[in-house]
Amino acid sequence: MSPSPLAISGHTRVFMVAGDPVSQVQAPAIFNRIFQRHGVDAVLVPAQVAPERFVDFARTIMAAGNIDGLWLTIPHKTTLLPLLGHVDTAGHMAQSVNAVRRHADGTLEGGLFDGSGLVSALRHFGLEPRGRRVLLLGTGGAGAAIATALLDQGVAELALHDLGPRAAQLAQRLGDARVSVPGADPAGFELIINATPLGLQADDALPVDVSRIDPGARVFDILMKHRPTPLLRACAERGIQAHPGFEMLVQQVPDYLRFFRMEAIADTVQADLSEVRRHLQAS
Repeated sequence: MSPSPLAISGHTRVFMVAGDPVSQVQAPAIFNRIFQRHGVDAVLVPAQVAPERFVDFARTIMAAGNIDGLWLTIPHKTTLLPLLGHVDTAGHMAQSVNAVRRHADGTLEGGLFDGSGLVSALRHFGLEPRGRRVLLLGTGGAGAAIATALLDQGVAELALHDLGPRAAQLAQRLGDARVSVPGADPAGFELIINATPLGLQADDALPVDVSRIDPGARVFDILMKHRPTPLLRACAERGIQAHPGFEMLVQQVPDYLRFFRMEAIADTVQADLSEVRRHLQAS
Protein backbone atom coordinates (compact mmCIF):
# COMPACT_ATOMS: atom_id res chain seq x y z
CA MET A 1 0.00 0.00 0.00
CA SER A 2 1.41 3.41 -0.94
CA PRO A 3 1.51 6.20 1.66
CA SER A 4 -1.39 8.65 1.81
CA PRO A 5 -0.82 12.08 0.20
CA LEU A 6 1.19 14.55 2.22
CA ALA A 7 -0.97 16.86 4.32
CA ILE A 8 0.62 20.30 4.02
CA SER A 9 -0.54 23.12 6.28
CA GLY A 10 0.72 26.41 7.63
CA HIS A 11 2.34 24.46 10.48
CA THR A 12 4.37 22.16 8.23
CA ARG A 13 8.13 22.45 8.61
CA VAL A 14 9.86 22.73 5.24
CA PHE A 15 13.22 21.34 4.16
CA MET A 16 14.76 21.64 0.70
CA VAL A 17 17.28 19.59 -1.23
CA ALA A 18 19.14 21.96 -3.53
CA GLY A 19 21.15 21.06 -6.60
CA ASP A 20 21.60 21.71 -10.29
CA PRO A 21 20.13 19.48 -11.61
CA VAL A 22 17.80 17.85 -9.07
CA SER A 23 15.94 15.36 -11.26
CA GLN A 24 18.19 12.57 -9.93
CA VAL A 25 17.71 13.21 -6.21
CA GLN A 26 16.08 10.44 -4.19
CA ALA A 27 16.04 12.16 -0.80
CA PRO A 28 12.46 13.56 -1.08
CA ALA A 29 10.95 10.13 -1.71
CA ILE A 30 12.93 8.59 1.15
CA PHE A 31 12.49 11.26 3.81
CA ASN A 32 8.89 12.22 3.07
CA ARG A 33 7.98 8.56 3.51
CA ILE A 34 9.80 8.57 6.86
CA PHE A 35 8.08 11.80 7.94
CA GLN A 36 4.66 10.31 7.15
CA ARG A 37 5.37 6.99 8.82
CA HIS A 38 6.52 8.66 12.03
CA GLY A 39 3.95 11.45 12.15
CA VAL A 40 6.37 14.31 11.51
CA ASP A 41 4.64 17.42 10.11
CA ALA A 42 7.44 18.18 7.66
CA VAL A 43 8.17 17.98 3.95
CA LEU A 44 11.35 17.80 1.87
CA VAL A 45 11.10 19.36 -1.59
CA PRO A 46 13.68 19.68 -4.39
CA ALA A 47 14.93 23.08 -5.54
CA GLN A 48 16.92 23.49 -8.75
CA VAL A 49 19.14 26.55 -8.40
CA ALA A 50 21.95 27.69 -10.68
CA PRO A 51 25.35 28.03 -8.99
CA GLU A 52 25.60 31.78 -9.52
CA ARG A 53 22.26 32.31 -7.75
CA PHE A 54 22.66 29.82 -4.94
CA VAL A 55 24.14 32.00 -2.18
CA ASP A 56 21.37 34.59 -2.51
CA PHE A 57 18.78 31.81 -2.66
CA ALA A 58 20.13 30.13 0.47
CA ARG A 59 20.30 33.40 2.43
CA THR A 60 16.68 34.13 1.57
CA ILE A 61 15.12 30.77 2.22
CA MET A 62 17.07 30.13 5.44
CA ALA A 63 15.66 33.41 6.77
CA ALA A 64 12.13 32.04 6.41
CA GLY A 65 10.73 31.03 9.77
CA ASN A 66 9.21 27.74 8.60
CA ILE A 67 12.19 26.52 6.55
CA ASP A 68 14.43 24.52 8.86
CA GLY A 69 17.24 23.29 6.65
CA LEU A 70 18.86 22.33 3.39
CA TRP A 71 20.10 19.09 1.94
CA LEU A 72 22.89 19.93 -0.55
CA THR A 73 23.96 18.09 -3.67
CA ILE A 74 26.20 18.86 -6.65
CA PRO A 75 27.33 21.60 -7.29
CA HIS A 76 26.36 23.35 -4.05
CA LYS A 77 28.19 21.33 -1.39
CA THR A 78 31.05 23.84 -1.08
CA THR A 79 29.23 27.09 -1.80
CA LEU A 80 27.79 28.01 1.60
CA LEU A 81 30.90 27.55 3.74
CA PRO A 82 31.45 31.34 4.18
CA LEU A 83 27.90 31.66 5.59
CA LEU A 84 28.25 28.94 8.21
CA GLY A 85 28.92 29.74 11.84
CA HIS A 86 29.93 26.16 12.56
CA VAL A 87 31.02 23.16 10.48
CA ASP A 88 31.69 19.66 11.80
CA THR A 89 35.17 18.14 11.63
CA ALA A 90 34.57 16.23 8.40
CA GLY A 91 33.06 19.29 6.71
CA HIS A 92 35.95 21.47 7.82
CA MET A 93 38.51 18.99 6.49
CA ALA A 94 36.69 18.55 3.18
CA GLN A 95 35.52 22.16 2.87
CA SER A 96 32.17 20.67 1.85
CA VAL A 97 28.83 19.96 3.56
CA ASN A 98 25.80 17.74 2.88
CA ALA A 99 23.33 19.67 5.01
CA VAL A 100 22.74 23.05 6.66
CA ARG A 101 20.49 23.80 9.63
CA ARG A 102 19.49 27.02 11.35
CA HIS A 103 19.85 27.59 15.08
CA ALA A 104 17.44 29.62 17.19
CA ASP A 105 19.78 32.64 17.07
CA GLY A 106 19.76 32.54 13.27
CA THR A 107 23.28 31.18 12.82
CA LEU A 108 23.83 28.34 10.35
CA GLU A 109 25.60 25.02 10.92
CA GLY A 110 26.84 22.56 8.29
CA GLY A 111 27.41 18.83 8.48
CA LEU A 112 29.06 16.28 6.18
CA PHE A 113 28.05 12.61 6.39
CA ASP A 114 29.91 10.93 3.52
CA GLY A 115 32.57 9.56 5.85
CA SER A 116 30.24 8.21 8.51
CA GLY A 117 28.03 6.74 5.79
CA LEU A 118 30.99 4.96 4.22
CA VAL A 119 32.16 3.51 7.55
CA SER A 120 28.65 2.27 8.39
CA ALA A 121 28.33 0.75 4.90
CA LEU A 122 31.62 -1.09 5.33
CA ARG A 123 30.39 -2.55 8.61
CA HIS A 124 27.09 -3.52 6.99
CA PHE A 125 29.16 -5.62 4.57
CA GLY A 126 31.12 -7.13 7.48
CA LEU A 127 34.22 -5.06 6.87
CA GLU A 128 35.65 -3.43 9.99
CA PRO A 129 38.06 -0.62 9.00
CA ARG A 130 40.18 -0.70 12.16
CA GLY A 131 43.69 -1.97 11.54
CA ARG A 132 43.34 -2.19 7.76
CA ARG A 133 45.62 -0.91 5.02
CA VAL A 134 43.46 1.29 2.79
CA LEU A 135 43.96 2.89 -0.62
CA LEU A 136 41.58 5.81 -1.22
CA LEU A 137 41.23 6.94 -4.84
CA GLY A 138 39.84 10.47 -5.10
CA THR A 139 40.33 13.24 -2.53
CA GLY A 140 37.55 15.70 -3.36
CA GLY A 141 34.82 16.53 -0.86
CA ALA A 142 33.57 12.97 -0.40
CA GLY A 143 37.10 11.56 -0.41
CA ALA A 144 38.28 14.01 2.24
CA ALA A 145 35.32 13.14 4.48
CA ILE A 146 36.01 9.43 4.00
CA ALA A 147 39.70 9.90 4.82
CA THR A 148 38.83 11.74 8.04
CA ALA A 149 36.37 9.04 9.11
CA LEU A 150 38.75 6.17 8.33
CA LEU A 151 41.51 7.72 10.42
CA ASP A 152 39.04 8.24 13.27
CA GLN A 153 38.12 4.55 13.03
CA GLY A 154 41.73 3.43 13.45
CA VAL A 155 42.93 2.25 10.04
CA ALA A 156 46.55 1.15 10.10
CA GLU A 157 47.51 2.91 6.87
CA LEU A 158 45.73 5.30 4.51
CA ALA A 159 47.19 5.88 1.06
CA LEU A 160 45.73 8.73 -1.00
CA HIS A 161 45.70 9.13 -4.76
CA ASP A 162 44.28 11.80 -7.02
CA LEU A 163 45.17 13.69 -10.14
CA GLY A 164 47.06 16.91 -9.54
CA PRO A 165 48.03 18.16 -6.07
CA ARG A 166 44.82 17.38 -4.14
CA ALA A 167 46.01 14.17 -2.49
CA ALA A 168 49.19 15.79 -1.15
CA GLN A 169 47.20 18.81 0.03
CA LEU A 170 44.73 16.60 1.90
CA ALA A 171 47.56 14.59 3.44
CA GLN A 172 49.06 17.83 4.73
CA ARG A 173 45.72 18.95 6.20
CA LEU A 174 45.19 15.58 7.87
CA GLY A 175 48.62 15.74 9.48
CA ASP A 176 48.65 12.05 10.41
CA ALA A 177 51.66 9.72 10.19
CA ARG A 178 49.47 6.91 8.85
CA VAL A 179 48.73 8.91 5.67
CA SER A 180 50.88 8.62 2.54
CA VAL A 181 50.61 9.58 -1.14
CA PRO A 182 52.31 6.66 -2.92
CA GLY A 183 50.33 6.51 -6.17
CA ALA A 184 47.48 4.33 -7.43
CA ASP A 185 49.02 0.85 -7.23
CA PRO A 186 46.58 -1.27 -5.16
CA ALA A 187 49.03 -4.08 -4.42
CA GLY A 188 49.43 -4.66 -0.69
CA PHE A 189 46.19 -2.96 0.34
CA GLU A 190 43.31 -4.79 2.03
CA LEU A 191 40.64 -2.25 1.07
CA ILE A 192 40.44 -0.07 -2.04
CA ILE A 193 37.84 2.71 -2.14
CA ASN A 194 36.91 4.54 -5.32
CA ALA A 195 35.81 8.10 -4.51
CA THR A 196 36.53 9.41 -8.01
CA PRO A 197 33.86 10.12 -10.66
CA LEU A 198 35.36 7.44 -12.92
CA GLY A 199 32.54 5.06 -13.70
CA LEU A 200 29.76 7.59 -14.10
CA GLN A 201 30.06 7.03 -17.84
CA ALA A 202 30.10 3.55 -19.34
CA ASP A 203 33.31 4.24 -21.29
CA ASP A 204 35.27 5.72 -18.37
CA ALA A 205 38.70 4.33 -17.66
CA LEU A 206 39.07 2.23 -14.52
CA PRO A 207 40.32 4.22 -11.52
CA VAL A 208 42.77 1.45 -10.59
CA ASP A 209 44.55 -1.48 -12.21
CA VAL A 210 42.31 -4.32 -11.06
CA SER A 211 44.90 -6.93 -12.07
CA ARG A 212 47.15 -5.56 -9.30
CA ILE A 213 44.59 -5.99 -6.50
CA ASP A 214 45.60 -8.68 -4.03
CA PRO A 215 43.42 -11.81 -3.78
CA GLY A 216 41.22 -11.40 -0.74
CA ALA A 217 41.24 -7.60 -0.86
CA ARG A 218 37.87 -5.81 -0.86
CA VAL A 219 36.73 -2.93 -3.05
CA PHE A 220 34.08 -0.28 -2.38
CA ASP A 221 32.88 2.02 -5.18
CA ILE A 222 30.99 5.02 -3.75
CA LEU A 223 29.28 5.80 -7.08
CA MET A 224 25.53 5.37 -6.60
CA LYS A 225 24.74 3.85 -9.97
CA HIS A 226 21.72 1.68 -10.74
CA ARG A 227 23.91 -0.84 -12.57
CA PRO A 228 27.36 -2.20 -11.75
CA THR A 229 30.08 0.31 -12.54
CA PRO A 230 33.03 -0.66 -14.77
CA LEU A 231 35.10 -1.12 -11.62
CA LEU A 232 32.58 -3.48 -10.05
CA ARG A 233 32.34 -5.50 -13.26
CA ALA A 234 36.12 -5.75 -13.56
CA CYS A 235 36.38 -6.93 -9.95
CA ALA A 236 33.67 -9.54 -10.52
CA GLU A 237 35.61 -10.92 -13.48
CA ARG A 238 38.61 -11.47 -11.19
CA GLY A 239 36.55 -12.83 -8.29
CA ILE A 240 37.31 -9.81 -6.09
CA GLN A 241 34.57 -8.92 -3.64
CA ALA A 242 33.36 -5.40 -4.45
CA HIS A 243 30.44 -3.37 -3.12
CA PRO A 244 28.28 -0.62 -4.70
CA GLY A 245 27.77 2.87 -3.30
CA PHE A 246 24.03 2.84 -2.68
CA GLU A 247 24.56 1.32 0.79
CA MET A 248 26.55 4.43 1.72
CA LEU A 249 23.43 6.52 1.02
CA VAL A 250 21.26 4.11 2.99
CA GLN A 251 23.53 4.43 6.01
CA GLN A 252 23.48 8.25 5.87
CA VAL A 253 19.70 8.48 6.36
CA PRO A 254 19.88 8.34 10.19
CA ASP A 255 22.73 10.88 10.14
CA TYR A 256 20.51 13.42 8.36
CA LEU A 257 17.65 12.79 10.79
CA ARG A 258 19.92 13.33 13.80
CA PHE A 259 21.41 16.46 12.28
CA PHE A 260 17.92 17.89 11.90
CA ARG A 261 17.13 17.05 15.55
CA MET A 262 14.98 13.96 14.98
CA GLU A 263 17.07 11.71 17.21
CA ALA A 264 14.33 9.27 18.27
CA ILE A 265 13.24 8.68 14.67
CA ALA A 266 16.87 8.28 13.63
CA ASP A 267 17.33 5.52 16.21
CA THR A 268 14.19 3.73 15.01
CA VAL A 269 15.15 3.96 11.34
CA GLN A 270 18.72 2.86 12.03
CA ALA A 271 17.47 -0.22 13.85
CA ASP A 272 15.89 -1.40 10.57
CA LEU A 273 17.08 0.20 7.34
CA SER A 274 15.52 -2.48 5.15
CA GLU A 275 12.73 -0.27 3.81
CA VAL A 276 15.18 2.48 2.83
CA ARG A 277 17.40 -0.13 1.19
CA ARG A 278 14.49 -1.64 -0.75
CA HIS A 279 13.42 1.79 -2.02
CA LEU A 280 16.91 2.63 -3.28
CA GLN A 281 17.41 -0.77 -4.89
CA ALA A 282 14.09 -0.43 -6.71
CA SER A 283 14.67 3.15 -7.88
